[in-house]
Amino acid sequence: MRFRMMCAAAAAVLALTIAQISIRADEAPPMQNTWILGEDAETKKNPHPVDDKMLAAGKAIYKNKCERCHGPGGLGDGPDADDAATEMDLTNPKRAPRNTDGIVFYKVLNGRKKPKMPPFKDELSEEQIWQVVAYAQSLRKK
Repeated sequence: MRFRMMCAAAAAVLALTIAQISIRADEAPPMQNTWILGEDAETKKNPHPVDDKMLAAGKAIYKNKCERCHGPGGLGDGPDADDAATEMDLTNPKRAPRNTDGIVFYKVLNGRKKPKMPPFKDELSEEQIWQVVAYAQSLRKK
């Protein structure tokens, strides 16, 4: 009787483990290669007024942190640009609907591994991220 109970318990643990592995296989690719966006990414708005002062601050941050990959004009042609330059082109107006301010905020905050985009959550304050988001969005062709 005891042997049967131990076998049943072992079978239950095995079944749960297999179920968890199956669920993980159906999930998105590993997080390091995907964007980590907040639930509010599509609706999140810049809480700061976008004015010349904010754009100037954003431009300075962009020059220091972003230009080496995204290039001086945001075309994705910087010296450290990834092979996926089309994904790095901040000027493309066709990408606007899928890159709202909130989505860009989380992309800058969390980054991803491939195509490479370093996370800036440990280097920039939220206000600085909003500044660079405002500047990057200003590069988009109308």
